[in-house]
Amino acid sequence: MTGIVIAIAVVVVVLAVIAVILTMRRRSEHAREERRVEAADTREQARANELKAKQQSAEAEERAARARREQLMAEQQAVAAQRSRSQADQLQSRADEIDPDTP
Repeated sequence: MTGIVIAIAVVVVVLAVIAVILTMRRRSEHAREERRVEAADTREQARANELKAKQQSAEAEERAARARREQLMAEQQAVAAQRSRSQADQLQSRADEIDPDTP
């Protein structure tokens, strides 16, 4: 009789150990799956940030190109203004030379 009780106790202990091992495996697999989901979410955020960075970079390059064009236009306008001033000065000098009333 005691042999049967011991055998039953051993079977119960073995079943308990198996249950603990299975529970630990499930928890481990669940934790692993949570890490997979977190990694996928993190990768998605990284891709979104990379796209945003590329867009910002393109916008900055576009703004810089526009600024260079504006700078060139401003320089051209300054040269044209200087030419106009020079022509005005020349015309004024010529008018003074021609005008008999100018001393």
